[in-house]
Amino acid sequence: MKKKMFIVLFCISSFLFKSCTQKDVPEDNKVNNFIWKGLNAYYLWYDDMDDLQDSRFQTQKEINNFTSSKTPNNLFESLLFERGTTDKWSWIVSDYIALEQYFSGITQNNGMEFGVKLISSSSNQAFAFVKYIIPNSNASTQNINRGDIIYGINNTPLTEDNYRSLFLNNQTYTLNMGTLTINGGNAQVVSNGVDITLTKEILQENPVHKITINEVEGHKIGYLCYNQFTSNYDTQLNDAFLQLKNENITDLVLDLRYNSGGSVRTAIQLSSMITGQFSGELLVKEKWNSKWQSYFENEKPEAIINNFVNKLHTGETLNSLGLHKITVLISERTASSSELIINGLIPYIDVVLIGKKTTGKYVGSVTLYDSDNFRRTDDSLNPNHHYAMQPLVLEIVNKLDENDKDGFEPNRYLPEDYTNMGILGDVNEPLFAEAIQEILGFRRKNENTQLPITFKSVFDSKEISQYHNTMYVNLK
Repeated sequence: MKKKMFIVLFCISSFLFKSCTQKDVPEDNKVNNFIWKGLNAYYLWYDDMDDLQDSRFQTQKEINNFTSSKTPNNLFESLLFERGTTDKWSWIVSDYIALEQYFSGITQNNGMEFGVKLISSSSNQAFAFVKYIIPNSNASTQNINRGDIIYGINNTPLTEDNYRSLFLNNQTYTLNMGTLTINGGNAQVVSNGVDITLTKEILQENPVHKITINEVEGHKIGYLCYNQFTSNYDTQLNDAFLQLKNENITDLVLDLRYNSGGSVRTAIQLSSMITGQFSGELLVKEKWNSKWQSYFENEKPEAIINNFVNKLHTGETLNSLGLHKITVLISERTASSSELIINGLIPYIDVVLIGKKTTGKYVGSVTLYDSDNFRRTDDSLNPNHHYAMQPLVLEIVNKLDENDKDGFEPNRYLPEDYTNMGILGDVNEPLFAEAIQEILGFRRKNENTQLPITFKSVFDSKEISQYHNTMYVNLK
């Protein structure tokens, strides 16, 4: 029924042409034809784009004339709604193999995740700081750790103008390490004479980065640092919760500071591991464009409802904790599926947020391929190119029909201190220490901590990939 209904929509309602084939599309315009038809069918803001309307063209020839004058990237960009403000996250790729690898956690990476900051608003000087090191990577074999400061690369001090080329354009580079000092409202970074050479390689990251168990004043507090919603590692995530469950933890601190999203299915499973007592109840709902929303509501309403579950998609039983409260560490890089966790759980349990305001990405995407039904496995997949699109196609809301388009404010504002970042999962790491204090009842909510100086953020290593800040579902 699902495939039959889609074909009807595809051939009659959306495209208004006599045939569903591409026989009337010139070979050199097939990519652009795919772009227009894919966005016409699925784009979330279809109703707001005149050039995507079903009535815009009456014949295939008209589509060819409209699309053939642009490059694939330019055509794609021209069909997006309020690019850079409303739609900041749709993208197109010329190599869907790389996209699929990213969704599996595979990247070309030296294993050092970092951020770049400006020294001051009036200075061009920048510095980088190490967020964490990926195990079994090139960086893990070097003497470099979370919290280390990078003054320059290849003996060139970092500036606002050169950091991108220095980090991105070199397969191997030498880090010139430094020391950050803050005196009142002034900051200074100087070289400390230490050099470390790193090389990028094909790397697959397990997003379950760190688990610790900490007994503090009668509380058994579990800590989990989870850095990407990667379906390939759902079993490892479930195993992590088995460890937490076997330790009989009383409280959980979920560290999503560096998690910019990923699979919605994985987010649903993680929400269900945290709880467990709400299996079968509504977690989040999807809102698609008018064409698909009407179809789903009338023909398949269950397709846009995401309930708490008690099993992995592979059939394994979830290791759920049955918690009534969770503390989440957040930052401006916390986005998409990470925000789904927060938003989905708020109607059910006490969710305490510590850190900085999240990104505010409340929309999700699908991967569209150049085939008759836009799927990767279809026999009609065009073998002559590797273009694929990841357009935004749905909005996520929770049980109360709510989301937060501006991001979630922390209950306790606490930015990271780059002079004292601590060790992830250690009770003395500043944000985890604050979470412990909140669990013990020693802090008032909304009490803010201000650092002596605030640095402007200009880059994050996850931005090396254009695929960051994702929240994606499988094509229905």
